[in-house]
Amino acid sequence: MFEKDLLRGKTIIATGGGTGLGKSMVARFCELGANIVITSRRQEVLDEAKLELEKDGAKILAIASDVRKPPEVQNVVDQTMEEFGNIDILINNAAGNFISPTEMLSPGGFKVIVDIVLNGTFNFTHAVGQAMMKAKEGTILNIVTTYAWTGSGYVVPSASAKAGVLAMTRSLAVEWAKYGIRHVAIAPGPFPTKGAWQRLVPPGLGIEKKMKDRIPLKRFGEHTELANLAAYLISDQAAYINGEVVTIDGGEWLKGAGEFNDLDRVPKVAWKAISKKVRKKK
Repeated sequence: MFEKDLLRGKTIIATGGGTGLGKSMVARFCELGANIVITSRRQEVLDEAKLELEKDGAKILAIASDVRKPPEVQNVVDQTMEEFGNIDILINNAAGNFISPTEMLSPGGFKVIVDIVLNGTFNFTHAVGQAMMKAKEGTILNIVTTYAWTGSGYVVPSASAKAGVLAMTRSLAVEWAKYGIRHVAIAPGPFPTKGAWQRLVPPGLGIEKKMKDRIPLKRFGEHTELANLAAYLISDQAAYINGEVVTIDGGEWLKGAGEFNDLDRVPKVAWKAISKKVRKKK
């Protein structure tokens, strides 16, 4: 679907790039010719990812940092500029989440998620933005979620933080366009990853089946599908897309939003009886 050199010569920083969806996106960017900087808190995880991804000849820099700490974020930016001379694209993917009744949530539990998701996104956006402004071009892709619009019970810290990132995306799309910087976002539905699934989908409760049944396509997303969407949005082929958030969830969001969507559980036999009653009333 893409030219092999679609991202040739582009330098990309990806937060949370050593595991899960971040790693899958980075792998795709490598295939398309990009220079990559991956960052997360654990250097050993980054080093393992670097070894794996460099098998295909990609050039990867692995720098440990905590997105919540501006000096560490600035260090990533400085090392990237020293190694590659420019930063074309930032992927704000680092996140944290867990399920909990909100009345059982501690202030610290709320704060840690907001610090990673919202404050961490701002920290990297602000630091990378300075370099992009000097270059007068750049693209920032934020990974949000479908409940950034609607909210969701039991994940209030994440919902609040992702809503903030959504607002940041659209706000800076307007404010920083004059510097040649685009802002775009992706709102993924369920894409299984080892880390997130352990925290959000406890085994033995039938949650995974219920999640899949809620999706019109009746399946979870595949990592390559998200990676391809990300590759397009950060490429020059999408240069006129600014401030847009693209949902990729198999139709889950739309099904949950429709007031009568649960009527798909009504069997055909029952529909015939309902239809007769409706005709009689007419």
